[in-house]
Amino acid sequence: MSKKLRTEGDLIKINEWLLPLSWIYGLGVRLRNQLFELGVLRQQAFDIPVISVGNITVGGSGKTPHVEYLIRLLQQQVQVGVLSRGYKRKSRGYVLAKADTPMHEIGDEPYQMKRKFPDAYVAVDRNRCEGINRMTSDAETKDVDVILLDDAFQHRYVKPGVNILLVDYHRLIIYDKLLPAGRLREPLSGKNRADVVIVTKCPKDLKPMEFRVLTKALDLFPYQRLYFTCIDYLKLVPIFAKGKKPASDNTSSRKGKGEQTGLAAFDPKDLAGQHVLLLTGIASPQQMENDLRPYCHSLQCLRFGDHHAFSRRDAERINAALAALPQPRKIVTTEKDASRLLAAEGLSDEVKEATYALPITVHFLLGREEAFNRNIISYVHKNSRNSILVKDKDDHRTENSHHSGHGSRTISFRNN
Repeated sequence: MSKKLRTEGDLIKINEWLLPLSWIYGLGVRLRNQLFELGVLRQQAFDIPVISVGNITVGGSGKTPHVEYLIRLLQQQVQVGVLSRGYKRKSRGYVLAKADTPMHEIGDEPYQMKRKFPDAYVAVDRNRCEGINRMTSDAETKDVDVILLDDAFQHRYVKPGVNILLVDYHRLIIYDKLLPAGRLREPLSGKNRADVVIVTKCPKDLKPMEFRVLTKALDLFPYQRLYFTCIDYLKLVPIFAKGKKPASDNTSSRKGKGEQTGLAAFDPKDLAGQHVLLLTGIASPQQMENDLRPYCHSLQCLRFGDHHAFSRRDAERINAALAALPQPRKIVTTEKDASRLLAAEGLSDEVKEATYALPITVHFLLGREEAFNRNIISYVHKNSRNSILVKDKDDHRTENSHHSGHGSRTISFRNN
């Protein structure tokens, strides 16, 4: 596709002088993928529904809100387990999150999910196979019915039943390059392993023609299902208010339909006339900055690195940045950053009183939410443990694994 649509792919920056290194990096990744395709590196399948959510780029593509969407969809019907790597945690090995588990032991995203969904099993383990084995065999979690893998698209030692690939609308993989020149973790052909591809962070007013052009440009196989989602902001939540629950604690799905309910919508009046300090420590804050700016009197951005651990010196910067703003003033941050700010030392009382988290959820475009929900729920219900169908289909897929675009995986989801 030679002509870009409006702003899709607008946040991609290619360091062309690094392209030779990207070529070398690509050789290594292609070799690793080929070893999996040939069976030299072996994948492990499990007798429980496993849904993987991930991407093939470095940086945020909306994994956490999509995993949370799946939790809301399934939690009233089955016992949900979430397994994450626990990026930048201080612990090692398998850790099951409890209500009082500190953030530094499990990482900010698992900590956020456990606070919002206390009934879900949330665990971390860099070795996803070991993590699944522990979650399905340990006494306190062995009643788990489905496991959601957070950021596991490249963790090929696990063979998921459903592989969901997220693609950021503003960083479309068809325009990007391999690391280190671009932000692709693996070649574009990696998308062929996905059962479901979701283009995330789309503008809400995409035209039908734009959907068609994007669909053609992504060049998916007939077995792959394509969806488009956008971000919905929810009501601001004061993060230091004692006893205040996260915005989505009480959300649920209607049994049988899986419709998202109980989400309090963002109220523009909360920012009207305010001088806002937008505090972010995420990979891609640009969309949030652009989205909130029209609602504020002024917007000042204070950026930190992704998963940044706030120090006392950072707290002093935040204190000074808020004090420099005229009244009325407010700090807005992400839920992920809020998890880390709670542990920060040195924040002033004014900062604590003025700081709000802005929760987000995802909304399916083109009226495809019901179809997505139905397919996921059907997959989970049909693929109980020890399902002979999964094994038979895996054997069939292995025989055809050398066909272009078809890697070894369970295909029960595709036949729903």
